[in-house]
Amino acid sequence: MKRGKVMLCAMDQGLEHGPRDFNEQNIDPDYVLEVASKCGFTGMVLHKGVALKYFEPYAGKVPLVLKLNGRTNIVPKEEIYSSPVASVRDAVAMGADAVGYTLYVGSPSEAQMFEDFAMIEQEARDYGMPVIVWSYPRGKYVADEKSVESVSYAARVALELGADIVKVNYTGSTESFKKVVAAAQKCRVISAGGSKQTDAEFLAKAREVMAAGAAGFAVGRNVWQNEDPSGLAESLRKVIWGKE
Repeated sequence: MKRGKVMLCAMDQGLEHGPRDFNEQNIDPDYVLEVASKCGFTGMVLHKGVALKYFEPYAGKVPLVLKLNGRTNIVPKEEIYSSPVASVRDAVAMGADAVGYTLYVGSPSEAQMFEDFAMIEQEARDYGMPVIVWSYPRGKYVADEKSVESVSYAARVALELGADIVKVNYTGSTESFKKVVAAAQKCRVISAGGSKQTDAEFLAKAREVMAAGAAGFAVGRNVWQNEDPSGLAESLRKVIWGKE
């Protein structure tokens, strides 16, 4: 976090989506890490294996956010569950600055995920490490995972369970996203970058998100799939820190 704002570069898609999000260039974590280290990101989100094999040369250039749970997209969304795959102790050993954890609010496995997270959150507090929650309303009990009501509930869950920052999906307008920010209160809200958009569409969304009182973005594909990732990252940085 820098002056209360957040701009994360995420590369957890290899586990969550498989190789489909990558081309011959950005399938290489070194390429994405190089972008993140040069473009003013306040954190780089990685799973343990990638962090162990690639992050060391970039330590001190961009903070590490270690993602502590994950899943594939092979299991149907209706039965969704993201299991622990790393520990806070792993994060400390790697020199991470924060940990990330996904919660699927409304999933049939919600109770298990809350129990898993409670242990992670307590251990993170013991180490004084910030906790970022990816909070998504998803599963067979969720009628509309993008509705303002569902996203606001997911944001509030993150606050109630002890998260410092919550990442949610954008609800489509500044006015609706203000309700999400209000639900989260002192848990800072950041928006997911989402699927690939044009630069103009993405930056327009970023302005709306920041106007709603959010703290920033976690962005992956829209930056490192871009033909000019440094240029788009710089434009996003200006939106977040108000220097357009």
